[in-house]
Amino acid sequence: MAPVILGMKVSDLNLHISKNKNVLIYVDGELLHRNDAKISVFDSGFMMGDGIWEGLRLINNQWLFLDEHLERLFEGAKAIDLEIGLTTDELVDALEKTKSANNMTTNAHARLMVTRGVKSKPFQKPSFSMNGSTVVIIMEHSDDSLKNNSISLASVPQVRGTPMMQDPKLNSHSKLNCILACIQAEKAGADEALMMDPLGFVSTTNSCNFFIVKGGEVWTSTGDYCMNGITRKKIIYLCNTNQIPVYEKNFSLVDVYSADESFVTGTLGSLTPVHEIDGRKIVDNNNFKITKKLQNLYLQLTSNAQKN
Repeated sequence: MAPVILGMKVSDLNLHISKNKNVLIYVDGELLHRNDAKISVFDSGFMMGDGIWEGLRLINNQWLFLDEHLERLFEGAKAIDLEIGLTTDELVDALEKTKSANNMTTNAHARLMVTRGVKSKPFQKPSFSMNGSTVVIIMEHSDDSLKNNSISLASVPQVRGTPMMQDPKLNSHSKLNCILACIQAEKAGADEALMMDPLGFVSTTNSCNFFIVKGGEVWTSTGDYCMNGITRKKIIYLCNTNQIPVYEKNFSLVDVYSADESFVTGTLGSLTPVHEIDGRKIVDNNNFKITKKLQNLYLQLTSNAQKN
């Protein structure tokens, strides 16, 4: 079996790298070749991890669930007292210009990043940021082939923090805790890390939301200690509207190890099956029936969203 990175074969990853070697990057209103797209070493994002971001998918010339992503971006900016410096319409215009400059119409994704901008001194104090925010948009070719693969997970000692530490619902640039979890998973030979909450219940992976299926029911965490992803929200909605019992609840690794099915959700990967957790195979006699049903329902949902 070829090695995978979050469900993507390395051969596919190398093809994407080749396709993306000449993309143009948006940096504060300019479109620059990726080799020339640079920010200051005094930028708050580089220096302090002080910023927020959103990942967006482009399908059939439309940004998927764009309004919800931008709403979350502005909510995050308000939470950390960051002035983005652009209106919603101006951000949409920047996305459109970046898309057009790269001649991308579908099977692409964008990472929209906003930092507190360039600082006068290498210290934390926000008032040292001199001239407003830095806005960067990285677009790359991608596809939805992840759903045709599956991934393995390893539980790790890193936990998701409480809202009073660093609220895990905030899509911030500061991801060291998740990076350490990812390193632990890689050392264990897994694709992603399965992280617990402060009480020891299952929370999320280092980059995706996590679900299991038991006895025909879909379970995910309470959402108190994880990013409440937009794809996660759509999957819960699809369960509720298609008579699939779904519960946001506390559950432990004991429940996970005996799951009938498991999958993760995210903007880029949509819904990706999990075939192994801590060396324990997820073997479903119904061949991941509910996971596949939700994949098809999500595909229909995104197709309808593109028509509206």
